[in-house]
Amino acid sequence: MGHPQLVANQRCGNEHPSSKCHVYNLKEMADTLYLSLWYPNLRLEALPDKLTTVLEAFAAHGGEPHVYAATVWPVSWSEPPVFQQLWGRRIVVGGEGETQLGAEPAAAVEAATELLHEDYAYEFQIGWSLWEVESQPGEAGPSTPLRSAQDDKSIGRWVRGPRMVRVTGYGPLFDEGAYEQDGHIRLDLGPDGPFLEEDVPLDQVGARHVEENVRQLVGLAGAVEKASGATARLLWSELGESLAQRLAARLGVSN
Repeated sequence: MGHPQLVANQRCGNEHPSSKCHVYNLKEMADTLYLSLWYPNLRLEALPDKLTTVLEAFAAHGGEPHVYAATVWPVSWSEPPVFQQLWGRRIVVGGEGETQLGAEPAAAVEAATELLHEDYAYEFQIGWSLWEVESQPGEAGPSTPLRSAQDDKSIGRWVRGPRMVRVTGYGPLFDEGAYEQDGHIRLDLGPDGPFLEEDVPLDQVGARHVEENVRQLVGLAGAVEKASGATARLLWSELGESLAQRLAARLGVSN
């Protein structure tokens, strides 16, 4: 990915990453993926059900069944939250087996949306697992060349691990109507690295894992759109680059 590019930003402090004034102070070539969903004539009272449906879709598409945090933001991202609940996400092994900590999506949404206001945003954190290349201990950074597990299982192994995804529902007046651009519900899917792995020479094993990640992404996007009744969806990136075009070029070079 090369060296990060420093981006000057004098106006922003420690705002939420979704803040309009937020520009990453340390921006790498890795792009952040978002999935935005819109609903026709959405009433605020219907937002909790939409959020629950979206969160419940993760379990069938590589995600975790439980929500492990919820935060309610008033007015804009620069304001302190008015509600925050952490349920945790680790697995506890007891005498009768494993117990997954966290809250059922419906319970988490109910707790957060008890404060239902038009100028609030409701953010939930949930786990989503993807294939990624495991870095060696003591590696200098993401630009260090790695070999696939097929070449050396101790270097650059492909492992399936969880990442944190934010699912946010917007009240119509939050952040001056941010839903018009970001969607009534927005999924922050994290960096696009697992869908490209541009710093790793892709062999058949690597290409298969990348393709599996992409299929999982497509499956999740389709599932949340259909289940929640969205009439429009958009998969977009912070840098404005096309994931589909980059993926086609990536797999075309590797094959």
